Amino acid sequence: MRRNATELAKMRRAGKVVAEMHEATRAAAVPGVTTEQLDKVAREVLERRGATSNFLNYHGFPAVICTSPNDMIVHGIPGSYVLKEGDILSIDCGAIIEGYHGDAAYTMAIGRVSKEAARLIEVTERSMWAGIEQLRAGNRLHEVGRAVQDVAERAGYSVVREYVGHAIGTAMHEQPQVPNYWPGTPGPMLKTGMVFAVEPMVNAGSAETRVLDDDWSVVTADGRLSAHFEHTIAVTEDGPEVFTLS
Repeated sequence: MRRNATELAKMRRAGKVVAEMHEATRAAAVPGVTTEQLDKVAREVLERRGATSNFLNYHGFPAVICTSPNDMIVHGIPGSYVLKEGDILSIDCGAIIEGYHGDAAYTMAIGRVSKEAARLIEVTERSMWAGIEQLRAGNRLHEVGRAVQDVAERAGYSVVREYVGHAIGTAMHEQPQVPNYWPGTPGPMLKTGMVFAVEPMVNAGSAETRVLDDDWSVVTADGRLSAHFEHTIAVTEDGPEVFTLS
């Protein structure tokens, strides 16, 4: 769906709230802090900005952010887990302003991490930006996934396939989906006013996943590290505009 200027303005505002949630949680994520404390930090941003969470109560999810450490790919529930030196942590969160959504994620190092962990984070973020660069009017949507997959696999990593990006607007998850790999078809033509969340999840080992007993947390099947980056982006006449940047 193509969004008009009024709708895009609301989505920019929602995106700025998400960016502020990222800044606040990133600053607070240090050794000794629990993931539940990070959720409280994000809630304070939402309250201060007069926004609501699109994560809280989504299919029963109990928090406003997802916190996924180390081999956890996505959908981790904040709780008693205490961050420690050498962890990596993915945080995914969103916000709603006047009915319009923003959604974004990042992975960060907790203190000093291994070279492998640092490289995985760097490559995953770079794969996201390669995908975002494809969001130009006249391109085909699945070129996003081709670009993501190329960066990740050239580095020797694998791209998760069960969980993908998506269009976004008056709902957090709208159609069409945005695969992080080339699915074999070019997908729809991109037009100005379309808005998407591009979110590669990249594993250090195999692409296989499994879901924990909480029915939310998704981890790598082989126990190796995973990283996740995401932004909300509009297709404009001047190219991709990222709404969730600080």
